[in-house]
Amino acid sequence: MVMISPSHPSPTVLVIGYGNLLRGDDGIGQTVAMRVEQWEWVNVRSRAVHQLMPELAQELSEVQLAIFVDAALSGDDVTRSKLEPVPEQGLPWGHSLSPPRLLSLCQWLYQTVPQAWIISVPGVDFSDSDRLSPLAQQRVEIALNHITHLIQNHHTL
Repeated sequence: MVMISPSHPSPTVLVIGYGNLLRGDDGIGQTVAMRVEQWEWVNVRSRAVHQLMPELAQELSEVQLAIFVDAALSGDDVTRSKLEPVPEQGLPWGHSLSPPRLLSLCQWLYQTVPQAWIISVPGVDFSDSDRLSPLAQQRVEIALNHITHLIQNHHTL
């Protein structure tokens, strides 16, 4: 994995990993976010959350690049996809949002929205457990490589 040193100028980035740490591989998103936090890179912030809440819209409005990370229920490969806000569907917004809906809220409240991506990491064991499966642990490393690539190439994507 190519590492960016903490002094490397990078865009303002927010990594949001979400999921349930007590449901096995559903904790992949939070695990990735906690690993990113350990990098201590300048201008890269990380949040590990149980679910996407409306309060995250303010933080999103302050960054240039947002990377969401979540466990996927199926699939064999870690994937990344560009995200766009969904067309306005009116209020109420609710207590838990999807990434596109959270981007829409950000746009509606702050008239700005960062470039955004989602990294979907397939899990295999979603039973009651506070541990990731061995396969999920391997896929966490792949997700971290995707995040590094997105940060390094932010302005060309």
